[in-house]
Amino acid sequence: MINRDRPAGAGSAPWGSPLLGPVEEASTIRRVRVQLLLTVPLLIANLIGIAMVVVLAGFVLPGPTMFTRQLLLVNSVFTPLCAALALAGGIVWGTVAGLRSMRWATDPEHVPTPAQQRVTVSAPRWMVLQQAVLWTVALTVLTVVYGVLEPALIPKVILAIGAAAIVVCANSFLIIEFALRPVTARVLAADPQRRRGIGVFGRTMLSWLVGVGVPVALTMTVAIWALADPAVSKARLAVCVLSLGGSALLFGLILMAQVVAATVAPIKGVRQALRRVENGDLDAEITLYDGTELGELQSGFNRMVHGLRERAMIEDLFGKHVGHDVAIAAIASQPVLGGTETEAAALFIDIIGSTTMAATLPAPEIVGILNRFFDIVVDEVERHGGLLNKFEGDAALAVFGTPAPLPDLAGSALSCGRAIQRRLRDASDLDAGIGVAAGRVVAGNVGTHNRYEFTVIGDAVNEAARLCELSKQHDERLLTSATTLAAAADSESAHWILGETLTLRGRLKPTQVALPRLSELAEASAGRSAEVR
Repeated sequence: MINRDRPAGAGSAPWGSPLLGPVEEASTIRRVRVQLLLTVPLLIANLIGIAMVVVLAGFVLPGPTMFTRQLLLVNSVFTPLCAALALAGGIVWGTVAGLRSMRWATDPEHVPTPAQQRVTVSAPRWMVLQQAVLWTVALTVLTVVYGVLEPALIPKVILAIGAAAIVVCANSFLIIEFALRPVTARVLAADPQRRRGIGVFGRTMLSWLVGVGVPVALTMTVAIWALADPAVSKARLAVCVLSLGGSALLFGLILMAQVVAATVAPIKGVRQALRRVENGDLDAEITLYDGTELGELQSGFNRMVHGLRERAMIEDLFGKHVGHDVAIAAIASQPVLGGTETEAAALFIDIIGSTTMAATLPAPEIVGILNRFFDIVVDEVERHGGLLNKFEGDAALAVFGTPAPLPDLAGSALSCGRAIQRRLRDASDLDAGIGVAAGRVVAGNVGTHNRYEFTVIGDAVNEAARLCELSKQHDERLLTSATTLAAAADSESAHWILGETLTLRGRLKPTQVALPRLSELAEASAGRSAEVR
Protein backbone atom coordinates (compact mmCIF):
# COMPACT_ATOMS: atom_id res chain seq x y z
CA MET A 1 0.00 0.00 0.00
CA ILE A 2 1.23 3.52 -0.80
CA ASN A 3 1.67 5.70 2.26
CA ARG A 4 1.42 9.42 1.76
CA ASP A 5 1.68 12.47 3.99
CA ARG A 6 -1.72 13.56 2.79
CA PRO A 7 -4.02 10.90 1.41
CA ALA A 8 -5.80 11.98 -1.73
CA GLY A 9 -9.16 11.19 -0.20
CA ALA A 10 -8.49 12.99 3.06
CA GLY A 11 -10.64 16.09 2.66
CA SER A 12 -11.54 18.10 5.77
CA ALA A 13 -12.14 15.03 7.98
CA PRO A 14 -9.38 12.50 7.25
CA TRP A 15 -10.10 10.54 10.44
CA GLY A 16 -13.87 10.55 10.14
CA SER A 17 -14.59 13.71 12.16
CA PRO A 18 -13.67 17.43 11.90
CA LEU A 19 -13.01 17.37 15.66
CA LEU A 20 -9.79 15.42 15.00
CA GLY A 21 -8.35 18.17 12.82
CA PRO A 22 -6.72 18.22 9.37
CA VAL A 23 -3.77 16.15 8.19
CA GLU A 24 -1.53 19.23 7.83
CA GLU A 25 -1.93 20.18 11.51
CA ALA A 26 1.30 20.63 13.47
CA SER A 27 2.18 17.65 15.65
CA THR A 28 2.27 19.73 18.87
CA ILE A 29 -1.20 21.12 18.18
CA ARG A 30 -2.46 17.65 17.39
CA ARG A 31 -1.09 16.33 20.68
CA VAL A 32 -2.94 19.07 22.57
CA ARG A 33 -6.07 18.30 20.59
CA VAL A 34 -5.88 14.57 21.37
CA GLN A 35 -5.15 15.35 25.04
CA LEU A 36 -8.26 17.54 25.26
CA LEU A 37 -10.42 15.01 23.39
CA LEU A 38 -9.33 12.39 25.91
CA THR A 39 -9.41 14.39 29.13
CA VAL A 40 -12.56 16.47 28.77
CA PRO A 41 -14.97 13.75 27.54
CA LEU A 42 -13.60 11.22 30.05
CA LEU A 43 -13.96 13.75 32.86
CA ILE A 44 -17.54 14.44 31.80
CA ALA A 45 -18.27 10.72 31.55
CA ASN A 46 -16.98 10.14 35.09
CA LEU A 47 -18.93 13.12 36.45
CA ILE A 48 -22.07 11.68 34.86
CA GLY A 49 -21.21 8.36 36.49
CA ILE A 50 -20.86 10.04 39.90
CA ALA A 51 -24.20 11.79 39.38
CA MET A 52 -25.71 8.43 38.44
CA VAL A 53 -24.45 6.95 41.74
CA VAL A 54 -25.97 9.79 43.74
CA VAL A 55 -29.34 9.48 42.01
CA LEU A 56 -29.50 5.68 42.25
CA ALA A 57 -28.29 5.40 45.84
CA GLY A 58 -30.03 8.49 47.16
CA PHE A 59 -33.38 8.52 45.37
CA VAL A 60 -34.08 5.43 43.24
CA LEU A 61 -32.99 2.16 44.81
CA PRO A 62 -34.99 0.83 47.76
CA GLY A 63 -33.55 0.50 51.25
CA PRO A 64 -32.76 2.92 54.08
CA THR A 65 -32.09 6.55 53.16
CA MET A 66 -28.59 7.79 52.63
CA PHE A 67 -29.30 11.25 54.01
CA THR A 68 -29.09 10.86 57.79
CA ARG A 69 -27.18 12.80 60.42
CA GLN A 70 -25.05 9.72 61.07
CA LEU A 71 -23.85 9.78 57.43
CA LEU A 72 -23.53 13.57 57.12
CA LEU A 73 -19.75 13.65 57.47
CA VAL A 74 -19.28 10.75 55.05
CA ASN A 75 -21.69 12.21 52.50
CA SER A 76 -20.31 15.76 52.63
CA VAL A 77 -16.57 15.15 53.08
CA PHE A 78 -15.32 11.60 52.64
CA THR A 79 -17.30 10.59 49.55
CA PRO A 80 -16.61 13.85 47.61
CA LEU A 81 -12.94 13.53 48.56
CA CYS A 82 -12.83 9.97 47.20
CA ALA A 83 -14.49 11.11 44.00
CA ALA A 84 -12.04 14.01 43.56
CA LEU A 85 -9.03 11.77 44.16
CA ALA A 86 -10.36 9.20 41.72
CA LEU A 87 -10.92 11.85 39.04
CA ALA A 88 -7.46 13.34 39.53
CA GLY A 89 -5.88 9.90 39.51
CA GLY A 90 -7.74 8.99 36.35
CA ILE A 91 -6.56 12.15 34.57
CA VAL A 92 -2.91 11.78 35.57
CA TRP A 93 -2.65 8.01 35.40
CA GLY A 94 -4.86 7.55 32.38
CA THR A 95 -4.75 10.34 29.80
CA VAL A 96 -1.50 12.15 30.67
CA ALA A 97 0.61 9.06 31.35
CA GLY A 98 -1.07 7.23 28.49
CA LEU A 99 -0.20 9.87 25.93
CA ARG A 100 3.33 10.10 27.31
CA SER A 101 3.85 6.50 26.27
CA MET A 102 2.82 7.52 22.74
CA ARG A 103 5.13 10.52 22.55
CA TRP A 104 6.65 9.11 19.36
CA ALA A 105 3.52 10.28 17.54
CA THR A 106 4.63 13.94 17.90
CA ASP A 107 7.35 13.24 15.32
CA PRO A 108 5.62 13.09 11.91
CA GLU A 109 8.59 11.30 10.33
CA HIS A 110 8.91 8.62 12.99
CA VAL A 111 7.83 5.10 12.04
CA PRO A 112 6.58 3.32 15.18
CA THR A 113 8.45 0.22 16.26
CA PRO A 114 6.55 -3.03 16.88
CA ALA A 115 6.65 -2.33 20.64
CA GLN A 116 5.20 1.16 20.13
CA GLN A 117 2.56 -0.27 17.83
CA ARG A 118 1.49 -2.78 20.49
CA VAL A 119 1.24 -0.06 23.15
CA THR A 120 -0.82 2.18 20.89
CA VAL A 121 -3.34 -0.37 19.64
CA SER A 122 -3.90 -1.68 23.17
CA ALA A 123 -4.23 1.83 24.67
CA PRO A 124 -8.08 1.88 24.74
CA ARG A 125 -8.12 -1.40 26.68
CA TRP A 126 -5.61 -0.54 29.37
CA MET A 127 -6.95 3.01 29.78
CA VAL A 128 -10.42 1.56 30.35
CA LEU A 129 -8.87 -0.98 32.70
CA GLN A 130 -7.43 1.93 34.69
CA GLN A 131 -10.92 3.43 34.88
CA ALA A 132 -12.28 0.09 36.07
CA VAL A 133 -9.57 -0.19 38.74
CA LEU A 134 -10.34 3.27 40.11
CA TRP A 135 -14.08 2.56 40.21
CA THR A 136 -13.44 -0.81 41.86
CA VAL A 137 -11.30 0.83 44.54
CA ALA A 138 -14.01 3.43 45.12
CA LEU A 139 -16.66 0.67 45.29
CA THR A 140 -14.63 -1.27 47.86
CA VAL A 141 -13.80 1.72 50.06
CA LEU A 142 -17.30 3.23 50.07
CA THR A 143 -18.98 -0.13 50.61
CA VAL A 144 -16.81 -0.73 53.67
CA VAL A 145 -17.34 2.79 55.06
CA TYR A 146 -21.09 2.83 54.54
CA GLY A 147 -21.39 -0.81 55.60
CA VAL A 148 -19.70 -0.09 58.93
CA LEU A 149 -22.05 2.80 59.64
CA GLU A 150 -25.23 1.22 58.18
CA PRO A 151 -24.98 -2.42 57.01
CA ALA A 152 -28.36 -2.18 55.25
CA LEU A 153 -26.85 0.27 52.75
CA ILE A 154 -24.38 -2.27 51.37
CA PRO A 155 -26.64 -3.64 48.55
CA LYS A 156 -27.64 -0.13 47.53
CA VAL A 157 -24.03 1.13 47.39
CA ILE A 158 -22.80 -1.91 45.45
CA LEU A 159 -25.61 -1.74 42.87
CA ALA A 160 -25.33 2.02 42.35
CA ILE A 161 -21.55 2.19 42.01
CA GLY A 162 -21.33 -1.06 39.99
CA ALA A 163 -23.92 0.06 37.44
CA ALA A 164 -22.30 3.47 37.08
CA ALA A 165 -18.87 1.89 36.67
CA ILE A 166 -20.07 -0.31 33.79
CA VAL A 167 -21.67 2.67 32.02
CA VAL A 168 -18.59 4.88 32.47
CA CYS A 169 -16.12 2.21 31.35
CA ALA A 170 -18.12 1.33 28.24
CA ASN A 171 -18.51 4.96 27.28
CA SER A 172 -14.82 5.61 27.99
CA PHE A 173 -13.74 2.87 25.60
CA LEU A 174 -15.59 4.49 22.68
CA ILE A 175 -14.27 7.94 23.65
CA ILE A 176 -10.66 6.72 23.77
CA GLU A 177 -10.94 4.88 20.44
CA PHE A 178 -12.28 8.06 18.84
CA ALA A 179 -9.64 10.40 20.30
CA LEU A 180 -6.72 8.14 19.37
CA ARG A 181 -7.69 7.74 15.70
CA PRO A 182 -4.82 9.96 14.41
CA VAL A 183 -2.28 7.92 16.41
CA THR A 184 -3.88 4.62 15.40
CA ALA A 185 -3.67 5.75 11.78
CA ARG A 186 0.11 6.09 12.12
CA VAL A 187 0.33 2.54 13.48
CA LEU A 188 -1.85 1.09 10.73
CA ALA A 189 0.14 3.00 8.09
CA ALA A 190 3.28 1.24 9.38
CA ASP A 191 1.57 -2.16 9.68
CA PRO A 192 -1.85 -2.39 7.95
CA GLN A 193 -2.33 -5.96 9.21
CA ARG A 194 -2.26 -4.98 12.88
CA ARG A 195 -5.88 -5.31 14.08
CA ARG A 196 -6.75 -5.02 17.76
CA GLY A 197 -10.17 -3.34 17.83
CA ILE A 198 -13.15 -5.09 19.42
CA GLY A 199 -14.94 -5.04 16.07
CA VAL A 200 -18.34 -3.84 14.96
CA PHE A 201 -20.01 -6.76 16.75
CA GLY A 202 -18.15 -5.95 19.97
CA ARG A 203 -19.11 -2.28 19.80
CA THR A 204 -22.74 -3.19 19.23
CA MET A 205 -22.77 -5.61 22.13
CA LEU A 206 -21.12 -2.97 24.32
CA SER A 207 -23.88 -0.55 23.42
CA TRP A 208 -26.48 -3.20 24.23
CA LEU A 209 -24.82 -3.96 27.57
CA VAL A 210 -24.91 -0.35 28.73
CA GLY A 211 -28.17 0.71 27.13
CA VAL A 212 -30.20 -2.43 27.82
CA GLY A 213 -28.33 -5.00 29.88
CA VAL A 214 -27.42 -2.90 32.92
CA PRO A 215 -30.82 -1.14 33.34
CA VAL A 216 -32.73 -4.40 32.81
CA ALA A 217 -30.48 -6.25 35.26
CA LEU A 218 -30.99 -3.49 37.82
CA THR A 219 -34.74 -3.55 37.27
CA MET A 220 -34.85 -7.31 37.76
CA THR A 221 -32.72 -7.00 40.89
CA VAL A 222 -35.04 -4.36 42.32
CA ALA A 223 -38.05 -6.54 41.51
CA ILE A 224 -36.48 -9.48 43.35
CA TRP A 225 -35.63 -7.13 46.19
CA ALA A 226 -39.24 -5.93 46.35
CA LEU A 227 -40.53 -9.51 46.44
CA ALA A 228 -38.11 -10.41 49.24
CA ASP A 229 -38.63 -7.23 51.30
CA PRO A 230 -42.24 -6.37 52.10
CA ALA A 231 -41.07 -2.92 53.21
CA VAL A 232 -40.55 -1.91 49.56
CA SER A 233 -43.71 -0.07 48.55
CA LYS A 234 -45.39 -0.05 45.18
CA ALA A 235 -44.52 3.62 44.81
CA ARG A 236 -40.81 2.93 45.41
CA LEU A 237 -40.92 0.05 42.95
CA ALA A 238 -42.59 2.27 40.36
CA VAL A 239 -39.99 4.98 40.87
CA CYS A 240 -37.24 2.41 40.38
CA VAL A 241 -38.74 1.01 37.19
CA LEU A 242 -39.41 4.46 35.70
CA SER A 243 -35.96 5.76 36.58
CA LEU A 244 -34.13 2.73 35.26
CA GLY A 245 -36.26 2.70 32.10
CA GLY A 246 -35.45 6.37 31.51
CA SER A 247 -31.75 5.74 32.02
CA ALA A 248 -31.94 2.85 29.55
CA LEU A 249 -33.42 5.17 26.94
CA LEU A 250 -30.91 7.96 27.63
CA PHE A 251 -27.70 5.97 27.92
CA GLY A 252 -28.78 3.57 25.20
CA LEU A 253 -29.26 6.52 22.83
CA ILE A 254 -25.86 8.02 23.71
CA LEU A 255 -23.99 4.76 23.35
CA MET A 256 -25.81 3.76 20.16
CA ALA A 257 -25.06 7.18 18.63
CA GLN A 258 -21.36 6.67 19.40
CA VAL A 259 -21.34 3.16 17.96
CA VAL A 260 -23.21 4.20 14.81
CA ALA A 261 -20.90 7.20 14.29
CA ALA A 262 -17.82 4.97 14.68
CA THR A 263 -19.30 2.51 12.18
CA VAL A 264 -20.57 5.00 9.63
CA ALA A 265 -17.44 7.21 9.49
CA PRO A 266 -15.19 4.65 7.71
CA ILE A 267 -18.02 3.56 5.40
CA LYS A 268 -18.75 7.19 4.50
CA GLY A 269 -15.07 7.75 3.73
CA VAL A 270 -14.98 4.71 1.45
CA ARG A 271 -18.18 5.82 -0.28
CA GLN A 272 -16.79 9.31 -0.97
CA ALA A 273 -13.53 7.84 -2.25
CA LEU A 274 -15.43 5.42 -4.51
CA ARG A 275 -17.29 8.35 -6.00
CA ARG A 276 -13.95 9.96 -6.83
CA VAL A 277 -12.73 6.76 -8.47
CA GLU A 278 -15.95 6.57 -10.50
CA ASN A 279 -15.17 10.09 -11.74
CA GLY A 280 -11.75 8.94 -12.90
CA ASP A 281 -9.60 10.08 -9.96
CA LEU A 282 -7.28 7.15 -9.30
CA ASP A 283 -5.27 9.17 -6.74
CA ALA A 284 -8.07 8.73 -4.19
CA GLU A 285 -6.77 7.07 -1.04
CA ILE A 286 -8.28 6.69 2.43
CA THR A 287 -6.59 7.27 5.75
CA LEU A 288 -6.57 3.93 7.55
CA TYR A 289 -7.56 4.62 11.17
CA ASP A 290 -10.01 1.90 12.22
CA GLY A 291 -8.62 -1.23 13.85
CA THR A 292 -11.74 -3.36 13.20
CA GLU A 293 -13.27 -5.04 10.15
CA LEU A 294 -13.98 -1.53 8.87
CA GLY A 295 -10.24 -0.92 8.81
CA GLU A 296 -9.93 -3.94 6.54
CA LEU A 297 -12.51 -2.29 4.29
CA GLN A 298 -10.42 0.91 4.21
CA SER A 299 -7.23 -1.05 3.56
CA GLY A 300 -8.97 -3.11 0.86
CA PHE A 301 -10.09 0.07 -0.91
CA ASN A 302 -6.54 1.42 -0.90
CA ARG A 303 -5.22 -1.86 -2.30
CA MET A 304 -7.92 -1.80 -4.98
CA VAL A 305 -7.07 1.76 -6.07
CA HIS A 306 -3.36 0.91 -6.04
CA GLY A 307 -4.15 -2.00 -8.37
CA LEU A 308 -6.23 0.27 -10.61
CA ARG A 309 -3.37 2.76 -10.80
CA GLU A 310 -0.98 0.00 -11.78
CA ARG A 311 -3.47 -1.30 -14.36
CA ALA A 312 -3.94 2.18 -15.83
CA MET A 313 -0.17 2.69 -15.97
CA ILE A 314 0.32 -0.68 -17.67
CA GLU A 315 -2.51 0.03 -20.14
CA ASP A 316 -0.99 3.42 -20.96
CA LEU A 317 2.48 1.94 -21.39
CA PHE A 318 1.04 -0.98 -23.39
CA GLY A 319 -0.87 1.44 -25.61
CA LYS A 320 2.26 3.48 -26.26
CA HIS A 321 4.11 0.36 -27.35
CA VAL A 322 1.52 -1.35 -29.51
CA GLY A 323 -1.04 1.38 -30.20
CA HIS A 324 -4.17 2.35 -28.34
CA ASP A 325 -6.56 0.35 -30.53
CA VAL A 326 -4.46 -2.81 -30.28
CA ALA A 327 -4.20 -2.39 -26.51
CA ILE A 328 -7.97 -1.96 -26.12
CA ALA A 329 -8.63 -5.00 -28.33
CA ALA A 330 -6.14 -7.11 -26.35
CA ILE A 331 -7.63 -6.06 -23.00
CA ALA A 332 -11.22 -6.61 -24.14
CA SER A 333 -10.57 -10.12 -25.47
CA GLN A 334 -8.28 -13.05 -24.88
CA PRO A 335 -5.46 -12.56 -27.39
CA VAL A 336 -4.23 -15.70 -29.17
CA LEU A 337 -1.54 -16.45 -31.69
CA GLY A 338 -2.66 -16.30 -35.31
CA GLY A 339 -4.53 -13.86 -37.44
CA THR A 340 -7.51 -13.28 -39.67
CA GLU A 341 -7.75 -12.17 -43.29
CA THR A 342 -9.20 -8.70 -43.72
CA GLU A 343 -9.15 -5.57 -45.88
CA ALA A 344 -6.60 -2.98 -44.77
CA ALA A 345 -4.38 -0.21 -46.07
CA ALA A 346 -0.69 0.10 -45.26
CA LEU A 347 1.41 3.27 -45.20
CA PHE A 348 5.17 2.83 -45.21
CA ILE A 349 7.43 5.83 -44.57
CA ASP A 350 11.24 6.02 -44.55
CA ILE A 351 13.60 8.97 -44.00
CA ILE A 352 15.77 9.85 -47.02
CA GLY A 353 19.50 10.13 -46.40
CA SER A 354 19.45 8.49 -42.99
CA THR A 355 22.76 6.70 -43.63
CA THR A 356 24.58 9.97 -44.36
CA MET A 357 22.84 11.60 -41.42
CA ALA A 358 24.04 8.86 -39.06
CA ALA A 359 27.61 9.25 -40.30
CA THR A 360 27.79 13.06 -40.03
CA LEU A 361 25.63 14.02 -37.04
CA PRO A 362 26.12 13.25 -33.34
CA ALA A 363 23.79 10.68 -31.81
CA PRO A 364 21.75 13.14 -29.63
CA GLU A 365 21.00 15.28 -32.70
CA ILE A 366 19.92 12.22 -34.67
CA VAL A 367 17.59 11.18 -31.87
CA GLY A 368 16.10 14.69 -31.81
CA ILE A 369 15.47 14.60 -35.57
CA LEU A 370 13.86 11.16 -35.36
CA ASN A 371 11.61 12.26 -32.50
CA ARG A 372 10.38 15.31 -34.45
CA PHE A 373 9.85 13.11 -37.49
CA PHE A 374 7.86 10.49 -35.61
CA ASP A 375 5.87 13.18 -33.78
CA ILE A 376 4.49 14.25 -37.15
CA VAL A 377 3.89 10.70 -38.33
CA VAL A 378 2.15 9.49 -35.17
CA ASP A 379 0.03 12.64 -34.91
CA GLU A 380 -1.31 12.35 -38.47
CA VAL A 381 -1.78 8.57 -38.37
CA GLU A 382 -3.88 8.79 -35.20
CA ARG A 383 -5.79 11.82 -36.53
CA HIS A 384 -6.80 9.80 -39.61
CA GLY A 385 -7.87 6.75 -37.59
CA GLY A 386 -4.87 4.55 -38.29
CA LEU A 387 -2.52 2.54 -36.12
CA LEU A 388 1.24 3.08 -36.00
CA ASN A 389 2.05 -0.61 -36.05
CA LYS A 390 5.84 -0.53 -35.65
CA PHE A 391 8.95 1.60 -35.82
CA GLU A 392 11.88 0.24 -37.82
CA GLY A 393 14.83 2.49 -37.06
CA ASP A 394 14.20 5.55 -39.27
CA ALA A 395 11.11 4.01 -40.89
CA ALA A 396 7.58 3.22 -39.73
CA LEU A 397 4.59 1.14 -40.80
CA ALA A 398 1.04 2.35 -40.24
CA VAL A 399 -2.11 0.36 -40.97
CA PHE A 400 -5.69 1.53 -41.55
CA GLY A 401 -8.82 -0.61 -41.14
CA THR A 402 -7.51 -3.04 -38.54
CA PRO A 403 -7.96 -3.69 -35.66
CA ALA A 404 -10.40 -0.75 -35.69
CA PRO A 405 -12.54 -0.72 -38.89
CA LEU A 406 -12.76 2.43 -41.04
CA PRO A 407 -15.50 3.28 -43.58
CA ASP A 408 -12.91 4.42 -46.17
CA LEU A 409 -9.65 2.79 -45.15
CA ALA A 410 -7.89 3.47 -48.48
CA GLY A 411 -8.99 7.11 -48.48
CA SER A 412 -7.88 7.56 -44.87
CA ALA A 413 -4.41 6.17 -45.63
CA LEU A 414 -4.03 8.35 -48.76
CA SER A 415 -5.20 11.47 -46.92
CA CYS A 416 -2.80 10.68 -44.07
CA GLY A 417 0.09 10.33 -46.52
CA ARG A 418 -0.63 13.72 -48.07
CA ALA A 419 -0.93 15.34 -44.62
CA ILE A 420 2.39 13.91 -43.48
CA GLN A 421 4.13 15.01 -46.66
CA ARG A 422 2.78 18.55 -46.31
CA ARG A 423 4.11 18.83 -42.76
CA LEU A 424 7.48 17.34 -43.69
CA ARG A 425 7.88 19.98 -46.41
CA ASP A 426 7.48 22.66 -43.71
CA ALA A 427 10.37 21.07 -41.79
CA SER A 428 13.35 21.81 -44.03
CA ASP A 429 15.59 19.18 -42.41
CA LEU A 430 13.08 16.32 -42.74
CA ASP A 431 12.63 14.44 -45.99
CA ALA A 432 11.02 11.02 -46.35
CA GLY A 433 9.48 8.76 -48.94
CA ILE A 434 5.95 7.43 -48.43
CA GLY A 435 4.20 4.49 -50.04
CA VAL A 436 0.49 3.64 -49.62
CA ALA A 437 -1.27 0.43 -50.69
CA ALA A 438 -4.55 -1.29 -49.85
CA GLY A 439 -5.77 -4.86 -50.20
CA ARG A 440 -6.28 -8.18 -48.45
CA VAL A 441 -3.92 -8.78 -45.53
CA VAL A 442 -3.60 -11.10 -42.56
CA ALA A 443 -3.75 -9.21 -39.26
CA GLY A 444 -3.07 -10.86 -35.90
CA ASN A 445 -0.53 -11.85 -33.28
CA VAL A 446 2.75 -13.47 -34.24
CA GLY A 447 5.52 -14.79 -31.98
CA THR A 448 5.39 -17.33 -29.16
CA HIS A 449 2.82 -18.00 -26.44
CA ASN A 450 4.71 -15.88 -23.91
CA ARG A 451 5.95 -13.14 -26.24
CA TYR A 452 4.07 -11.90 -29.29
CA GLU A 453 3.04 -8.72 -31.07
CA PHE A 454 0.27 -7.50 -33.36
CA THR A 455 1.33 -7.23 -36.99
CA VAL A 456 -0.06 -7.07 -40.52
CA ILE A 457 1.26 -9.34 -43.26
CA GLY A 458 0.25 -9.38 -46.91
CA ASP A 459 0.79 -8.15 -50.44
CA ALA A 460 -0.49 -4.67 -49.58
CA VAL A 461 2.27 -4.24 -47.00
CA ASN A 462 4.94 -5.38 -49.45
CA GLU A 463 3.56 -3.09 -52.13
CA ALA A 464 3.58 -0.10 -49.75
CA ALA A 465 7.23 -0.79 -48.88
CA ARG A 466 8.22 -0.95 -52.56
CA LEU A 467 6.28 2.22 -53.38
CA CYS A 468 7.99 3.96 -50.47
CA GLU A 469 11.38 2.98 -51.90
CA LEU A 470 10.36 4.20 -55.37
CA SER A 471 8.88 7.48 -54.08
CA LYS A 472 12.36 8.72 -53.11
CA GLN A 473 13.01 9.19 -56.85
CA HIS A 474 9.99 11.48 -57.32
CA ASP A 475 9.58 15.10 -56.26
CA GLU A 476 6.24 14.29 -54.61
CA ARG A 477 7.93 11.78 -52.26
CA LEU A 478 4.56 9.98 -52.09
CA LEU A 479 3.26 7.15 -54.27
CA THR A 480 0.30 4.78 -54.32
CA SER A 481 -1.16 2.33 -56.80
CA ALA A 482 -4.07 2.75 -59.17
CA THR A 483 -5.80 -0.16 -57.39
CA THR A 484 -5.60 1.63 -54.05
CA LEU A 485 -6.77 4.89 -55.62
CA ALA A 486 -9.79 3.09 -57.11
CA ALA A 487 -10.74 1.78 -53.64
CA ALA A 488 -10.75 5.29 -52.14
CA ALA A 489 -13.68 7.68 -52.10
CA ASP A 490 -13.98 10.18 -54.96
CA SER A 491 -13.33 13.08 -52.58
CA GLU A 492 -9.84 11.70 -51.91
CA SER A 493 -8.99 10.31 -55.38
CA ALA A 494 -9.57 13.80 -56.85
CA HIS A 495 -6.27 14.88 -55.24
CA TRP A 496 -4.29 12.31 -57.20
CA ILE A 497 -3.19 11.70 -60.79
CA LEU A 498 -2.26 8.42 -62.46
CA GLY A 499 1.31 7.87 -63.55
CA GLU A 500 3.43 5.26 -65.29
CA THR A 501 3.01 1.49 -65.14
CA LEU A 502 5.99 -0.53 -63.98
CA THR A 503 6.94 -3.73 -62.19
CA LEU A 504 8.00 -3.13 -58.60
CA ARG A 505 10.98 -4.96 -57.19
CA GLY A 506 10.05 -8.42 -55.97
CA ARG A 507 6.60 -8.40 -57.63
CA LEU A 508 5.44 -10.33 -60.71
CA LYS A 509 2.56 -8.18 -61.92
CA PRO A 510 3.00 -4.62 -63.18
CA THR A 511 1.67 -1.77 -61.04
CA GLN A 512 0.30 1.55 -62.26
CA VAL A 513 1.42 4.17 -59.77
CA ALA A 514 -0.47 7.29 -58.73
CA LEU A 515 0.95 10.56 -57.41
CA PRO A 516 -0.54 13.45 -55.46
CA ARG A 517 -0.90 16.70 -57.34
CA LEU A 518 2.42 18.42 -56.64
CA SER A 519 0.81 21.84 -56.95
CA GLU A 520 -1.53 21.04 -54.03
CA LEU A 521 1.38 19.99 -51.83
CA ALA A 522 3.28 23.16 -52.70
CA GLU A 523 0.26 25.40 -52.09
CA ALA A 524 -0.56 23.72 -48.78
CA SER A 525 3.07 24.05 -47.68
CA ALA A 526 3.21 27.71 -48.66
CA GLY A 527 -0.06 28.42 -46.87
CA ARG A 528 1.13 26.69 -43.71
CA SER A 529 4.43 28.66 -43.82
CA ALA A 530 2.50 31.92 -44.14
CA GLU A 531 0.40 31.00 -41.11
CA VAL A 532 3.54 30.30 -39.08
CA ARG A 533 5.03 33.66 -40.08
